[in-house]
Amino acid sequence: MSLRLIDTHQHLWDPSLFSYSWMEDLPVIRQRNLIDEYRIATRGASVLGSVYVDTDVDDRDRQREAQMIFELADTPANNLVGIVASVRPERPGFLEHLRPFFGHPRLKGVRRVLHTQDDSMSESPLFVSQIRELARLGLSFDLCVLAHQLPHALRLVRACPEVRFILDHCGSPEIRQRTMEPWKSSLAALAREPNVDCKLSGLVNCAAPGELSFEILLPFVNHVIECFGWNRVVWGSDWPVCKLACPLDRWCELTDQLLAHATADQRQRVFCLNAVRVYRLERNSMDEPPR
Repeated sequence: MSLRLIDTHQHLWDPSLFSYSWMEDLPVIRQRNLIDEYRIATRGASVLGSVYVDTDVDDRDRQREAQMIFELADTPANNLVGIVASVRPERPGFLEHLRPFFGHPRLKGVRRVLHTQDDSMSESPLFVSQIRELARLGLSFDLCVLAHQLPHALRLVRACPEVRFILDHCGSPEIRQRTMEPWKSSLAALAREPNVDCKLSGLVNCAAPGELSFEILLPFVNHVIECFGWNRVVWGSDWPVCKLACPLDRWCELTDQLLAHATADQRQRVFCLNAVRVYRLERNSMDEPPR
């Protein structure tokens, strides 16, 4: 890929240090995946910086894991230009564990994985009221939902108009079933809300094993661009979760092909420039790609 990248969806974890119950049956990724491993995975790509995104670490380890991630971000050579931290907005005081990091220049947003939870959780009064607090703090919220949960995401977005939302993984369309609806209509409705951006990430794991191809992904990616336009889509690797379907360099190749029809300016926006706005990144921290 010739363009320089900002990876807006990178995970970092070490199961020898912290517990991640959700990956117990996923040996392909249940191993150390930290900065050194990410550098190997991105070798050959010009990654200017990456945004760490919540790993859904077990509750007992959230504080310690946050400490490790912020310490990694304090080392310029690691090129961690943003952090989207783990929260539980369904509980009172959902930001208390992050209070020591308020004001840290890399803290950009928070996330609660919703696709593993009851569909209605994001509509509870406590959840909604606490998400509204993010606007005052200048933090965004990453929406991690499945296609059938997009209507719930839409109601949350409408209830919190001052909050900036980023939809992870294009709303997880049912690519393996080759089913466009109701994802197609739901995504279009969400895109009409001005406080939502969309992350071109995670699609490789939505496809059926062994059926990952440009042709299968193209109609879904085209719909994302049609709905959100070239100014509201950012690129993310979803590394190392992407390894369940393909290596990171294969996802880079696919997105390069999927956006081959775009102008140079449009491609630069998706792969780099939009991320600066969406996650309020500091340009001077990304002058040169990591070595």
